[in-house]
Amino acid sequence: MPRGAVETEALVAAVTEPTRRQMLDLLLERGESTATILADSLPISRQAVSKHLAVFTRVGLIQSEKSGREMRYRLNAERLDEATRSLGELAAAWDQRLRRIKQIAETAAAKHPMK
Repeated sequence: MPRGAVETEALVAAVTEPTRRQMLDLLLERGESTATILADSLPISRQAVSKHLAVFTRVGLIQSEKSGREMRYRLNAERLDEATRSLGELAAAWDQRLRRIKQIAETAAAKHPMK
């Protein structure tokens, strides 16, 4: 699989998991946050939040900065825009595939009507 496709797949996987989407919403709403604050707002442990943050970091969706003894996380808006575009392209490709499947099914049904 080409490198770009692998990166897109990892990015899509990161943003399609429901808990991570909740985390993205929280980061969008707050601008930045710590793992502890995120864990207080979600039904998962701080350790689980840290694992999800690591996924976001690997795909470049968040940036972190040490502030005293804690890490503060914020969204990388540019990368989030890329994710949005990638998901839009993926949706468009699936819409095209589904239209083609429908067309094939309708053609087959017209040639061989059920009795």
